[in-house]
Amino acid sequence: MDKRNLKWITWGFALITVLVVALMLTRTLRRSVHITLPAPQSSVEDSQNNGESNQDMLSVIEITPKTVQFAIETLRRPESYRRTITLEQFWEGGSGAWTVNAFVKDGWSRADRTMPDNRVRHTVTNGETTYIWYNSEKEIYTAAAGDITADDDQSIPTYEDILSLPVEEIAIADYRELSGVSCIYTETAENGRGYCLRYWVSVETGLLVSAEKLLNGELVYRMSALGVEVVEPANADFTLPDGTELITS
Repeated sequence: MDKRNLKWITWGFALITVLVVALMLTRTLRRSVHITLPAPQSSVEDSQNNGESNQDMLSVIEITPKTVQFAIETLRRPESYRRTITLEQFWEGGSGAWTVNAFVKDGWSRADRTMPDNRVRHTVTNGETTYIWYNSEKEIYTAAAGDITADDDQSIPTYEDILSLPVEEIAIADYRELSGVSCIYTETAENGRGYCLRYWVSVETGLLVSAEKLLNGELVYRMSALGVEVVEPANADFTLPDGTELITS
C-alpha cells in the first residue's frame, strides 16, 4: 500500500475516534438527572435534627415502583397521636363495618375496637406484652405479644407491608390526594389468586391513611383513617380496668 494512502487512512481513523469521543462527552454533559434521591446513609433521625418535614424530605423524590419503598422508608411518624379507623368488608350480597379508636404514646399502643355485636374489645400493647379486655369488665387477658403487632390488633395493614413487597409486584406508585390528604400511593399487580392491594400513606404524618383489597377487580376490604390528632393521649388511655397505670408521668 502506498505510504501516502496509509497516512491518510491513519489520520482519518484518528479523526473519527475523536469525533465519537466528543459526541459521547457532549451527551454525558447534557444528560439531565430527573430526580435526586437522598443519600442512602442519611437517616430519618438526621432529618428530624435538621427540622425537615416529610414533605421537605420527599420534595426531590420521584415516586415510581422502584423508588416508592425507599420514599416511604424515609417518612417519620408522630410518636404520640390518636385517630379513628373505619374498617369495611364486602362480600356478595352484603357488607360489614366497624371502627377502631387508636392511641399511641411512648411506645405503647391502644386499640378500642367496636365489634359487630357492639361489644368493645380493648387491646393495649408495647410490642412485648399485650392486655385484652371487653367493655368495662375487670377480667384482663395478659400474654406475650409475640408476632402480633399493634396494627394486627387494629386489623389494618401498615407501611411495613409495602416495604416487604417484591419490587416486581408493584404495578403503580405515585403521588395522589385522597380527600385533601397528600399521599404516596402504591398498587400491586393482581396476583395468581386474583388479589390486588392498594395503599395510601400520608406524606405529612407518615401513617397509612387508607388501604383497599380487591379480588378479581371487586372491592372486598377497605380501611380509612384520614383524620389524625397529633396530640399527647392521656395516661388514663393506658390504665387497665384494675387501675394499673402502664404509663406513668
